[in-house]
Amino acid sequence: MSNQNSDPGLIREFKVDALAVRVFDGQESLGTAAARAASDFLSGRIRERGAARVILATGNSQIMFLKKLIALNTIDWSRVTLFHMDEYLGIEANHKASFRHYLRERVEALVHPRSFEFISGDTLLPLKECERYTALLCAGPIDLCCLGIGENGHIAFNDPPVADFADAPCLKIVKLDDDCKMQQVREAHFPGIEAVPPYAFTLTIPALCSAQKMICISPERRKAKPVKAALQGEISTRCPASYLRTQPQAVLLLDTDSASLL
Repeated sequence: MSNQNSDPGLIREFKVDALAVRVFDGQESLGTAAARAASDFLSGRIRERGAARVILATGNSQIMFLKKLIALNTIDWSRVTLFHMDEYLGIEANHKASFRHYLRERVEALVHPRSFEFISGDTLLPLKECERYTALLCAGPIDLCCLGIGENGHIAFNDPPVADFADAPCLKIVKLDDDCKMQQVREAHFPGIEAVPPYAFTLTIPALCSAQKMICISPERRKAKPVKAALQGEISTRCPASYLRTQPQAVLLLDTDSASLL
């Protein structure tokens, strides 16, 4: 990350095991710093290799970051291949809660990347979809993974009951736990827990961590408990995000609300 010390709103920075942690005074300064870091890194990769491959997250925590990243207008998106990290099983692409819908509206339609490889959540052959998407992911190195932390400590849809730090597959189908479903309801993506699809596709934790650089963006007070568990508890699937502490290529960006219990 370049020019870290000049990031406006940076309050403190420290390390927990191998993980760099940076705390900002609000969501806007956090989003700006994350956007600058992603842009600098991707622009460098494009200069070095002529192209870049990126995994993006969705959810309310990513909205400010994505808005700031696109507004910078410093990346040659025609050289960038984008992937996403999860999608509900059985959901149509035009459903308002679909992650394909989220990313097409907030990213693809605005920057027109070389390609955006989407997980087909409504496929009739979900195991074949896992094979297809795995082949796309493995066709080249992943340069950057931008992710968040869920209220139950998940990264992607690796909820505590299904998280595996040694997963062999790159993409798997998982059953969502109730805490994860309730987060989707609280974020207004579904009217009630019964409307949340019970299963989803998710990139596994080793697949996410295969990226050369990881930028984890986790603002808001509702993330304070999982952030505390990730940084101050044991490294365990009880809080999957705790695994980030083993990743020297990762940085965790917080605001004062999400860092309030540290």
